[in-house]
Amino acid sequence: MKHTYFRLLVLTLSVLSALPLFAQTEKGSIRGKVVDSLGNNIPFANIQVKKQNLKTTSDKFGVFKLNAVPAGNQQIRISITGYNQLEQSVVVKANDTATVTFTLKEQQSDLTDVIVSASRRPESLSQTPSSVTVLTAKELSTQSTISPNLANILSYSVPGLGFSTNQTGNSGQTLRGRNVLVLIDGIPQSTPLRAGGRDIRSIDPSVVERVEVIKGATAIYGNGAEGGLINYITKNGDKGKAFGGYTQAGLTGNLKGDSTIGYRFSQQFYGKVAKFDYLVSGMYEKTGVYRDAEGLVISPEYGLGETKSYNGFVKLGYNFTAKQRLQLMYNYFSSRQHSLYTTKDGVYGQSPAIGVYGTRLGVDEGTRFNHNANLQYTSQQIFGKTDLTANLYYQDFYTIYSNSASFFGGGQSAITSTKKGARVNLNTPFNLTANVPVTLNYGLDLMNDKTAQSLTDGRLWVPNMNMVNFAPYLQASTTLFNDLTIKGGLRTENINIDVDDFNTLATGANGAGSIAVQGGTLNYNAFVFNAGARYSKFKFFNPFISYAQSFSVFELGRVLRAAKSNTLSQLETKPIIVNNYEAGFSSTVGKLNFSAAYYYSTSKLGANLLEVNGTYISQRIPERVYGFEIQADYQILRDLSVGGNYAQVEGKGDVDNDGTFNGNVDVYLNTTRIPPSKTTVYFKYSGVKNLTLDVNWMRVGNRDRFKTNAAGKYLIGEGPVKAFNLFNLAAAYQVTQPLRLSLGVENLLNKVYYPAISQFYGSNVNYVRGNGRRFNLSAGYAF
Repeated sequence: MKHTYFRLLVLTLSVLSALPLFAQTEKGSIRGKVVDSLGNNIPFANIQVKKQNLKTTSDKFGVFKLNAVPAGNQQIRISITGYNQLEQSVVVKANDTATVTFTLKEQQSDLTDVIVSASRRPESLSQTPSSVTVLTAKELSTQSTISPNLANILSYSVPGLGFSTNQTGNSGQTLRGRNVLVLIDGIPQSTPLRAGGRDIRSIDPSVVERVEVIKGATAIYGNGAEGGLINYITKNGDKGKAFGGYTQAGLTGNLKGDSTIGYRFSQQFYGKVAKFDYLVSGMYEKTGVYRDAEGLVISPEYGLGETKSYNGFVKLGYNFTAKQRLQLMYNYFSSRQHSLYTTKDGVYGQSPAIGVYGTRLGVDEGTRFNHNANLQYTSQQIFGKTDLTANLYYQDFYTIYSNSASFFGGGQSAITSTKKGARVNLNTPFNLTANVPVTLNYGLDLMNDKTAQSLTDGRLWVPNMNMVNFAPYLQASTTLFNDLTIKGGLRTENINIDVDDFNTLATGANGAGSIAVQGGTLNYNAFVFNAGARYSKFKFFNPFISYAQSFSVFELGRVLRAAKSNTLSQLETKPIIVNNYEAGFSSTVGKLNFSAAYYYSTSKLGANLLEVNGTYISQRIPERVYGFEIQADYQILRDLSVGGNYAQVEGKGDVDNDGTFNGNVDVYLNTTRIPPSKTTVYFKYSGVKNLTLDVNWMRVGNRDRFKTNAAGKYLIGEGPVKAFNLFNLAAAYQVTQPLRLSLGVENLLNKVYYPAISQFYGSNVNYVRGNGRRFNLSAGYAF
């Protein structure tokens, strides 16, 4: 009996002692998904169970599963380049699967971002010897919440770019005091033969994945990039699922005055099936009446009120192999204004030009269409280690302007521009020596640009100009001592422009003042080059220096329509060659990111716009433009960050051509070219679950360099600009994983102000106020 009790006691103690060990071996699993703050999947993120030897990565859909995870409260760590590391607690139950979604926040600044526009190949920002601003999808989404106008978005985001006009065009919105070349996936949108000022607002931001802004003269894309380039890079359909989409609908309007309500709707479908991926998108927006802070109707002259905008986008891709891809992109953009108001002139410096009920003469203004198509073939290691990118592209653009009285009888003009082009780009890496790697980027650009400007009644203002551009180029880069990147390149421009015979518009009845001009062919040949270096060993000090040239055909159309001679050879048509010198650095010290740059650019022949007897002409004199930019951001708390930038630019013209810019007749370049100083500051807060808040402040500074003429009037571009301040708000709330509500408020404090263009034009008709407090409320659903 005693032996029986003893055996039972031993058995009981054995079972009890084994229970903790058994409990410790109970296990479950974790199934999860990794997304960004917009709900987009993040593939290939690293997932780790802390204090356990359990690791995995998310698949191409952002999905992962961890098996054999010990039961209990486990700390999960998720990390991937470009996002802040996340640690989150997950309760794991024995023989059960915990399901969780991890949301990563994008890093505020990342010097390892990859860009493609600076050298027409992927490269790290930290090794690019020039000033670059990149707007990510997240930043575009935030700014689009306030306003979907890309001119506004870039104005707030890009140091050195002039303040937006609040109009259909972007005249005067220069980059570092010079013209900027705008591209969509590398397709030129600018019309340098006859600048139309409609290139920045040429696509809807809903289909733009990122924007790369290369500041300073650049030869890499050719004609028109005197101040730099803006490249809109469109979205791709490969988002990790066979079928998905995003639907967004919203209301817009001013908070003061009637008839201001508008609406906006966009729909996207995307996916990838086997080797095929696709993205199809459509957008429609109708704006109401635009009013200022006092509720007055803003003048409809070149206005954005009562406007219908359309954007259709398709991108199709097929991967023949992992190294070969064929891609087709097409985008259609249109923006047309039909206003029930006419303009009542203001009194410059005293009262604004406003809209009053009436019938506008002529046809609806705005861009009738902007078609862009791009067929691209890429092949990695097409021979040896050489990669190939080949493009065929097409652009067809047509826009109509307001009535002009600068010629007899007045009327509306329209610019038409058609571009066809081909680009072949090759990239070959090799080792010069065992420790000196070299990358060659070389190719050929071909383009045919046909541009003209006519009146809607059939009269011709600018004749047909047919340009053929042939340009081979070569860029080379090498890295010495692991951290010193040296780049240099050259480009040869060969341009022929055929100009038809034409008659200038009459200045009086019965053809009075009209001049018959014999056309002909203009030939331009130029050799431009660039060189730069960047030292990237230390994050706290990453300096660069650069020298770059750009070549631009002077705006020929403006010369032709104001011709006073009867042969083309007697007109001033020499090109603009800009030399740009720049030095700068970027720094990362803890949670502080800081960058600064100083630049100085010269040109022997510039293009300072002048008003002479009511006609706009260009003053062809030597120029120098100089300025500096600083930018910083700092993460104060985990959920609170602050940042901003400051930019200042100035420019002078050497009228007497004596090699100095301080003579009695030398002039400051007017404000159609040189923008006032600009300061922006932002605050970002995400401390409330599922809620993000962004508050932006912008200050446009003073610029008062000119006096009135003998009649007491300011000429175009010479009116003084008085400083003004604006505050904007963007808020987003993630209701559920697929549903997101957004609210944007422009001019949050409802301040009365005049945009810079309204002030520097110096005229009664252009003295127009900016928007009053204006909201943009939308809901988006992802599936």
